[in-house]
Parts: sequence; structure tokens; C-alpha cells
Amino acid sequence: MQNIIEAGMEHLQVLCAIDQEVIGDQSRSHEIQQAIKEQRCLLYQANKDAAGFLLFNNDFFGHSFISLVIVKPSERRKGVATSLMRAYLEVARTPKVFSSTNQSNTSMQQVFQALGFIKSGFIDNLDEGDPEIIYVKKASPQE
Repeated sequence: MQNIIEAGMEHLQVLCAIDQEVIGDQSRSHEIQQAIKEQRCLLYQANKDAAGFLLFNNDFFGHSFISLVIVKPSERRKGVATSLMRAYLEVARTPKVFSSTNQSNTSMQQVFQALGFIKSGFIDNLDEGDPEIIYVKKASPQE
């Protein structure tokens, strides 16, 4: 059974562990903690276990921005990222939602395309030789 909830501080340790499993270090622990404190973190639970999470903000040039989608490696290719993003799109506070991924991340590009995001631009020089692709989707703003 799947469930998407707003992450709480009681989830911090497990979310940081998933992030470390994915990127190999704990460099984003503070960012994850801050997002949880500010109620900007969605958690995907599969059978009560954390399978992935999404961080967002609402200050990307006045628009919503999905800044991070992380899925536990053992839970990939099961619709976790897609479900998290759909859940966020339903509650987005602005009429446009932006996000991004590296050009090398073809799996995430497929998720964006499946959800109706369109390419909006590129940023070079974040990761050398791997441009960041910016995506946008028009969402239904919530009051």
C-alpha cells in the first residue's frame, strides 16, 4: 500500500539515509531538515517504509520549484517519483511549476515528459559537461 504524506521531523533520519544511499554522502542533510521544518517535503511510503521524497519551494522567480526528488534504489522503476510529483502538482501554489535534471539523467527526463512538463531552458556549468535541463508545467494553483 502506498501513501504520500507531508514529512515530519520523525522522518529526518530515514530520509537522510536514503539520500546518502543515493549520493554517497550526507551533504544535503541540513537542506532536508530545513525543508521538513518549513513543510516543504513530501514522503512516499510503501508498506509504511519510506521509498522516496520530494523537496519543493515557492520562490523560484515567484513560481513553485521541485528542487529534489530522491527514490530509494530498491524502489526505483515503481512509479515513486511520478507519484510524488503528481501529488505535488495537485497542491502547488503557483500556476507554473518548474524543476530540473541533468542531461545525463534520462530516467528523470522520461518522468517529466510523462507528466506533461516541457523543456524551458538549460543551465551550463553546474556539473561540468552535464547541463541542467529546466522543465516547466502549468499547474492548478491552490488558494
